[in-house]
Amino acid sequence: MSRPSVLFVCVKNGGKSQMAAGLMRRAAGDAVEVYSAGTKPGTAVNALSAESLLEVGVDISGQTPTLIDPQLVRDVDLVVTLGREAHVDPVEGTRFENWDTDEPSERGIDGIERMRLARDDIAARVTQLATQLRTTHQP
Repeated sequence: MSRPSVLFVCVKNGGKSQMAAGLMRRAAGDAVEVYSAGTKPGTAVNALSAESLLEVGVDISGQTPTLIDPQLVRDVDLVVTLGREAHVDPVEGTRFENWDTDEPSERGIDGIERMRLARDDIAARVTQLATQLRTTHQP
């Protein structure tokens, strides 16, 4: 049986997509293949994103932003774009979802509190997706 696979995408691959990937790895363990990438990757993981995940026991500090690979987009079962800015051209045979994630900075909330709110929004979505992926890929 092949494991379900998911690719999380944001623009810089330093914040939301890395958070989603780290949270999915914790939620699904080895049951789901997890990838993350950016449409215009930055140079490092956002320090506040990493700090907010460490608070819940997930370490993404060793991750490196990666450019989206068109072959990977074709190979995974699901591509999830996070936020409104990242766009990935759909390909036949791959399911696509967009998570219009909470953006606390639009409400004047910044710093670590912003990242905690974003983390909690992403975590709830990841938990639901992990359950869905495990349920739909039963042997």
